[in-house]
Amino acid sequence: MIRILLADDHALVRRGLRLILDAEPDLTVVAEASDGAEAVDAADADLVDVAILDIAMPRMTGIQAAREISRRAPGIRILILSMYDNEQYFFEALKAGACGYVLKSVADRDLIEACRAAMRGESFIYPGAVTALIRDYLQRDRVPDSILTPREEEIVKLIAEGNSSKEIAETLVISAKTVDRHRANILAKLGMRDRLDLTRYAIRSGLVEP
Repeated sequence: MIRILLADDHALVRRGLRLILDAEPDLTVVAEASDGAEAVDAADADLVDVAILDIAMPRMTGIQAAREISRRAPGIRILILSMYDNEQYFFEALKAGACGYVLKSVADRDLIEACRAAMRGESFIYPGAVTALIRDYLQRDRVPDSILTPREEEIVKLIAEGNSSKEIAETLVISAKTVDRHRANILAKLGMRDRLDLTRYAIRSGLVEP
C-alpha cells in the first residue's frame, strides 16, 4: 500500500483528489495538509511514502516544502501538483527534490500513475515538460553544429577511434603535418586540451559510440 500525504490549501480540491486516490487498491491518503508548513510537519518517513504538494500554498509554497521534506525525510518521494504548465516552476520543482510534476487539469488521469512511478523510483513528467527538458539540455550542453568543418569532424572521429596522426593521414590521403594542424585548430575551437577531451566530445556529439 502506497501511503500518501496530500497538501493543498483548497479543501474541496483535497477532497476530490482523495476520492480519486483512495479508490485505487494500492493507494491510501494517510495525512492531509492545508499549507506547506503543515505538510512539512506531517511528512514522517515512517508513515508516508509519497507527498503530493500543491505548488501554490500559503505560509510555505509546495516547492519550499519540497526542499524541507527532502532535507528532513529524503526517503519520501515528492510530487508537485500545479495548475501551471510553466517550465520555470517545473525546473524549480526538480531542483527542490520532486520526482514528478503533475498538472491539475489532468490530475484525475496522471496522479495515480505518478504515485506508482514514484514508488518504482521513476520520474513522472507531463508531455510538455519532456520538450522543455530536451530543449534545456540542448541549449546548455551542446556545441553549435557549425563550429567544426566536415573534415575536422572526420579527424575528431578518427582520433576518438584511436588512430595515430600517421594512420589518419593515410586514411584521408593528407600529410601527417596537416592532420596535426587540424587537430591543433580543433582543440582551440572547442577549448579542449587533449585526445581524451576530443574523445568525450566525439561520444557526446554522436561521432562514435561509447
